[in-house]
Amino acid sequence: MRSISTATALAVLFSSAALAVGTAGPAAADSAKVLPVSQVGEVVVDGVHRRVFVSDPQQGRIVVTDYAGTVLATLGQLPGVEGLALNAASDRLYAAVPGSDAVVAFDPATATENGRFPTGEDTGPSTLAVVGDTVWFGYGAAGDGDIGSVDLSGAEPVVTLDQAEASGWYRAPMLAAPQDASGKLAAADRDTSPGALRVYDVTSGQAVQTAAAGASGRIADAAFTADGDAIVTATPGGTHSIWKTEDLSQSGSYETGAHYANSVAVASDGAVAAGTSSWYDPDLHVFLPGNANPVRRYDFPNTGTHSGADTLAEGALAWEPSGSRLFAVSGNSQGVYALRTFVDATKSLPSITLTAPSTAARGKALTVKGRISGTVALPAGTQLTVTRSDQENPAGRALAPVKTDASGGFAFPDTPAVGGKVTYKVAFAGSASHAAAVSSTSVEVSRAAVSLTLNQNGTVVSQGADVRFTARLGNSYKNRVVEIWTDPYGGDAPKRLVKKGTVNSKGELSVLVDMNRDTTITAVFAGDARYAPKSVKSTAYARVNISTAVARHYKTGTIGSTVHHYFRKNTAPLFTTSMGYYPGRHQKFQVQVYYQGAWYDSGSEYFALASNGKSAVSLQAPGQSGLRARVRSSYIDPTSGDSANYTTHGAWKYLYFTN
Repeated sequence: MRSISTATALAVLFSSAALAVGTAGPAAADSAKVLPVSQVGEVVVDGVHRRVFVSDPQQGRIVVTDYAGTVLATLGQLPGVEGLALNAASDRLYAAVPGSDAVVAFDPATATENGRFPTGEDTGPSTLAVVGDTVWFGYGAAGDGDIGSVDLSGAEPVVTLDQAEASGWYRAPMLAAPQDASGKLAAADRDTSPGALRVYDVTSGQAVQTAAAGASGRIADAAFTADGDAIVTATPGGTHSIWKTEDLSQSGSYETGAHYANSVAVASDGAVAAGTSSWYDPDLHVFLPGNANPVRRYDFPNTGTHSGADTLAEGALAWEPSGSRLFAVSGNSQGVYALRTFVDATKSLPSITLTAPSTAARGKALTVKGRISGTVALPAGTQLTVTRSDQENPAGRALAPVKTDASGGFAFPDTPAVGGKVTYKVAFAGSASHAAAVSSTSVEVSRAAVSLTLNQNGTVVSQGADVRFTARLGNSYKNRVVEIWTDPYGGDAPKRLVKKGTVNSKGELSVLVDMNRDTTITAVFAGDARYAPKSVKSTAYARVNISTAVARHYKTGTIGSTVHHYFRKNTAPLFTTSMGYYPGRHQKFQVQVYYQGAWYDSGSEYFALASNGKSAVSLQAPGQSGLRARVRSSYIDPTSGDSANYTTHGAWKYLYFTN
């Protein structure tokens, strides 16, 4: 049926992900794709050519897509085009074009115009239904609605207006025809509340009213049931009501739990799709014939970048003729519309729940239990396939299938021979009335502890020294590979894999590491089917290289066995320290004085290193002779500004001051 939404933004073409469905299998085939429309008039599905037609009144065009929503053609220059209808043979698509006062025909196979039938000046036909060789159309502006027809059975088309003048339609009524050849036509008022609903017999070529009724509110959409014996209407603010065709007495309703019924479509097998405009509830509910509870529910996700979910456009539902696909157009607050394709929409969507112990011992029996359930019960004895995946069978290994009991329950035993994560997958292949479903659960199966050691922990070496680290692996099952990683101090030297290989006959794997900084070495065993993963660490330390040059002395000589630098008492000694550089590093400069046979601290201070690792310090002249002193430069972790190296003291430099 026809309905117009009011969004005004032109959508751009892009794909949208399929609906997420949990444990159900076939939902991966469902799809959604954005449509280049800014308004939705009507949706029609051509099952012969596998095409979907969507009218866009605002842009005056019809968008033609395949079943996946890919745009194949655009039929333009159709001002205000709204109503669409296919004839029974699917060789002619009719469109109501109010801006041209005409009904226009197209070849659906080629998407080309092949007929145009003027309906009269200012008639503005906007809704359509095809009954046999006659195209019926609703026309007229506010206060002047009526029904007309285009009879195509003869050599020339015959247009007849005022077919329902006595009915007093406020505006062009929406029209619907049954799927059989009974010659009925339904009309509904979508512009007034309460809305009017009428049935006509059109077998004579004239619309003869046979029944009339009033709805509780305006009627947004209407469709005949598959047998033509009833009409289902969607009333915003109400529900989906069922009316007997013969007298339009109410015979029931489809309860969706929502309060804004805006769309309805009936499949050839009698399934009813009841649509609602729902922000926080399912948008689409599918009912099987004779069932009061829906077999499927769909909640539209967000399309694009806006906040909030999409909602169903009014009247934008259509079934694939003689098929199981259901098509819907959703929209959102940004004016973006998407064609949503639901495959096997009439099939129950089963769910499988599984329970298993979280942990188990390798080589010991365990039991996995489960249940399969759905909106349509599955018979006892339903067969399910079981697959076990583990380290030795990552692609899975089939176990014996299981069958359900009368309540859908099942259980199976297994004795895992492989340790680690073991995954059990249970799958239902689907049936004529049920979609496929799959579920999985995992058990952590125990593994033996492996022996893995790494030497050199706590070793201290000179900066730049090469140190051999050796990992030793004890007994394992099949995996004999070890990784060795280095992680030097500092963010500029990230952790990296330096060696990966099979250990030798002694179970050893070694690597040489250039020790410029304190470094953590990690040996990693990934585990195998019987032995658990393990990693061990060793931290080795690198001293920093320090040297100090002395300047401004006039000679060197020994006092006792120690070399001293001789200075005049009024000369300020200069010391230039070279140290391995690290950003922000400082050297600690320490001074001691010799007095009465012992050395005493005279003071210390930290001085920054230049980027070349050098730091020059001038010591104030003492002004007296006979004084002995000594100085040294040190790196102190962490007070020198970092922890990249092991605390290191440079050599003492000895001084003697003379006249």
